[in-house]
Amino acid sequence: MFTRSIAIRYLLILLLWPAWSVCQKTPAAPAPPAVLEFPVLLQDEVESGKTPVGTKVHAKLTFATLVNHEVIPKDAVFSGVVIESVAKTGKSPSRLAIRMDTVQWKDSSASFKSYLTPLYYPKVVEKGPDLQYKPPEPPSRTWNGQGQYPNAGSRVYQPFPGTDSDKNAGAVPDTTSSVTSDNPVRMKNVAVAPTADGGIALVFERGNLKLDKLTTYVFASAP
Repeated sequence: MFTRSIAIRYLLILLLWPAWSVCQKTPAAPAPPAVLEFPVLLQDEVESGKTPVGTKVHAKLTFATLVNHEVIPKDAVFSGVVIESVAKTGKSPSRLAIRMDTVQWKDSSASFKSYLTPLYYPKVVEKGPDLQYKPPEPPSRTWNGQGQYPNAGSRVYQPFPGTDSDKNAGAVPDTTSSVTSDNPVRMKNVAVAPTADGGIALVFERGNLKLDKLTTYVFASAP
């Protein structure tokens, strides 16, 4: 059960997060904070002041996590609720708080409270020849007539016409792709504050807070 002292511990851990992150990369890193972290892929869009309090929220666990000697597997479904949703008005900041209450996977489930933190995994751009599309073997029969025919014998498949193949014969061009970062970052200009039930809320002075669907956010829970 959450108490005011646990909420204060949350605030301290979140405020000191950058320092802990740096320490954990050194050989003599101290023990991690006594808080369970759950990176989850949000399945709903949520915006402070627009999404009503009481709205159900769902998310899928991104990485398997050990909780009380039991592994909660990847893609386990977290279910929770919006407990605070206040729009930015005048000099008053917006506030948003989400509490996850249950998690289910296969024939198992668990109940514990975890709260949205100001940490998320941003999208980054990867670039390299390994991302270049390669046609299947043999060539697909579903080719739609656009671009170069996906000939399995060609060294590089060019999806659009007009490529000057003579300039860089045999060279594999770099291709960009948007992927999720391996490391979380903190939301800019977002503070944290305790909620009425002893959890945490996100506070934003510059506008409304909006959480995007299919973005990975970090929820936290005291063990």
